[in-house]
Amino acid sequence: MTSDDLPGINKKNVAGWLTERSEVTGEIRFDVVTHGRSNLTYKLEDEADRKWILRRPPTGHILASAHDMGREHKIISALGPSNVPVPGIVGMCVDENVTGAPFFVMDFIEGSIVKDRIDAQCFSPDERRIQSVSLVETLATLHEVDPESVGLGDLGKREDYIGRQLRRWKRQVDEGSDREMPLFYELHKQLEKCVPDQEGYGITHGDYRLDNCMIGADNHVAAVLDWELCTLGDVLADLGGMLMWWGERDTSDSLIMSDAPTLAEGYISPEMVAERYQAVSGRDLSNLPFYVAFQFWRLAAITEGVRVRFTAGAMGNKDIGDEMEGFNSRIDALLEASDTKLKEL
Repeated sequence: MTSDDLPGINKKNVAGWLTERSEVTGEIRFDVVTHGRSNLTYKLEDEADRKWILRRPPTGHILASAHDMGREHKIISALGPSNVPVPGIVGMCVDENVTGAPFFVMDFIEGSIVKDRIDAQCFSPDERRIQSVSLVETLATLHEVDPESVGLGDLGKREDYIGRQLRRWKRQVDEGSDREMPLFYELHKQLEKCVPDQEGYGITHGDYRLDNCMIGADNHVAAVLDWELCTLGDVLADLGGMLMWWGERDTSDSLIMSDAPTLAEGYISPEMVAERYQAVSGRDLSNLPFYVAFQFWRLAAITEGVRVRFTAGAMGNKDIGDEMEGFNSRIDALLEASDTKLKEL
């Protein structure tokens, strides 16, 4: 795929926009970043080896309120002065005449994205341990940020986070799915009945895990990425989500997250993740199984939305081929994992 063929990119217009806001030498090369199935991400590089990252919504039909570039731009900009590592922002474009949709450009951060066990093998067990501890401590750092102090007090409603999430993702499936999902709806009822009392509120990333962070040369988190699901609410949902993605060796969960990089030797165990987070944050984790169960259910809803968008070709790929294989079985497995976690309560 050449830069002229990239979905959602008008090369000439974007280059002109960037040149007005940053130092650019010569022509810009555009490359799609293939990791991720939601917002479209591109790496831009000029002839002087300067690099940037551009984010825009997927092409075609998208669900209402999803893929809000202005929101993601606002969050990253606001967190810039905090202790949470985020990329610097170049600018935001709301003029859809430039490349068909709003987009923003941020600095390119040098480092590694560890998305699977093959990537994890590039590091020693000691390096992996440093990465995992940094990942946990960075999450706790995010949760300590006062939303008001960084200008994010209006990011969302503060109370009833889990209730709002349960309603939101059920509605997304109600409106977007084209098939019956009885276990999804049964679990929704069970989750509604046992929502823990929310203790305070904070900034919730919404999709926090190792491969949504850039790991620097020192094996610490250099930048937290992919803020499109961020809002205010119960921060323990973030911890539950990270543990869901972590996977556990020799359990049924590992069949779902079988390629999770954190299953590699050196990454600390899920129990150690919880212990480290509690030590740094001081939060009560007695209801942690609920948050993990909720996240399995939510991921099933998100994955169902991805399945529907791929079916419609909304990700700029008309020949989806093998991408569709296994969607239904994966969603079923996520729902079963949620059910199993709920039974631990």
